Amino acid sequence: MAATHYNEEEWGIRCDLAALYRLADRFGMSDLIYTHISARLPGTEYFLINPLGTLFGQMTASALVKVGPDGQIIDPQQRETVRVNAAGFNIHAAVHLHRDDIGCVIHSHSVAGMAVSAQADGLLPLTQHAMMFHGRIAFHEYESFATRQDERGRITADLGAHDIMILRNHGMLVGGRSIGEAFHSAYHLERAFQAQLHAMAGGAALHMPQISVAAETAQRMQAIPIDHYDFFFNACLGLLASDADDWRR
Repeated sequence: MAATHYNEEEWGIRCDLAALYRLADRFGMSDLIYTHISARLPGTEYFLINPLGTLFGQMTASALVKVGPDGQIIDPQQRETVRVNAAGFNIHAAVHLHRDDIGCVIHSHSVAGMAVSAQADGLLPLTQHAMMFHGRIAFHEYESFATRQDERGRITADLGAHDIMILRNHGMLVGGRSIGEAFHSAYHLERAFQAQLHAMAGGAALHMPQISVAAETAQRMQAIPIDHYDFFFNACLGLLASDADDWRR
């Protein structure tokens, strides 16, 4: 399938989402064919997600799968040949079907993210990167593989009005109004996880900032205009120069 198969808006979202998969892979936020990133198609109940069996670093715009609210694959050309990870659909549907303000969702099993998800206190306000998310993180208890439909409601309820959630003993879930915002949050959250683990491994006493400073940092972060994230994402696309726009096919 080529660009002519889709309208201009959908093709643009597909290209950006495929690029995001490749960026996530470059920054250690992939897990071979597991975990998933999705993007809502505006004005519809549909969202795009990865096909089961494609590595993040090999994702292309036309390979992404359009799914409906019941998990059905919308494009007839893909129905006979493509599968979607059941847990992936469940997790992403829990967000997209209930949060119209979230346009992109990233779920990852990074080593640092899994490690912090297993720590009782979650992410600590040890660094500027971490303070950006102070008071913004929800938690969801692990219930085994997220393939049961009844868990979807609990994911939705636990997320509430937050846009970031630590999936206990599992990984992280990040939402953004745009693909750029979601990646900006996921990148900085991942760095915060890594910094926390390094700081703890150093063995020295940890210095905690004043909570008021952490709260102000998070508040100022949320006040950043959304177009800032477009500048960030477009700059990051330069890291894919060696891919020769291969994700756009």
